[in-house]
Amino acid sequence: MISVVLIEPETPGNIGAIARLMKNFEFNNLVLINPKCKHLSKEALDRSTHAKSILKKAKIKKIDYLKQFDYLIATTAKLGTDYNIPRSPITPEQLSEKLSGLSPKLKVGLLIGREGSGLNNEEISMCDFIVTIPSSAKYPTMNISHATSIILYEIFKKQDKNKSNSHIIPATKKEKQVMMDYFNKALNKIKFTTKEKKQTQKTVWKRIFGKAFLTKREAFAVIGFLRKLQDKKN
Repeated sequence: MISVVLIEPETPGNIGAIARLMKNFEFNNLVLINPKCKHLSKEALDRSTHAKSILKKAKIKKIDYLKQFDYLIATTAKLGTDYNIPRSPITPEQLSEKLSGLSPKLKVGLLIGREGSGLNNEEISMCDFIVTIPSSAKYPTMNISHATSIILYEIFKKQDKNKSNSHIIPATKKEKQVMMDYFNKALNKIKFTTKEKKQTQKTVWKRIFGKAFLTKREAFAVIGFLRKLQDKKN
């Protein structure tokens, strides 16, 4: 189940427009994290047109609510170099491919940042990976409702209502955390010249595990492998 999560939205019109887009592409779950405006104002309701029901059932939450998702996907126009791993993105098309075979039982949060400043580094670090829309280098930043429309459209195109792989159980947040716990234990036994290099390895592998969308069986295999490495070193 994919939820559209707006971080500290400031403009009622944008919230209403995003609710309308969600209705267009059959997304129903809207979450507002610390909103800075009234999501049920006349402006928001007018912009939502026939998607008022999405606005009315939107969840108003604090940032800790993000911990309940199995996967968090950040959206940003502010990219780094290859060395800036947390801001190394995939495209909406690549995202749609990854989500197309995903079980609806998984809780996936698509994070949309602030109108003015987007997502900060701390929020991006909470996510499994980021997605960005390729646009002109002269003016890469898009309005959040326009950006959301492109991403939701790409996901919608790939959604198959009758999935042939629905019997395959995906790895959840719990399995991902166990993988990272074992990985970190192994990593702690390796000597690095600096703390920064060690942290880079942690960030890289968190992103790899996140982008992979492993099945539960695959996650157990990785956990078993890391456990054997741990036992061997002991």
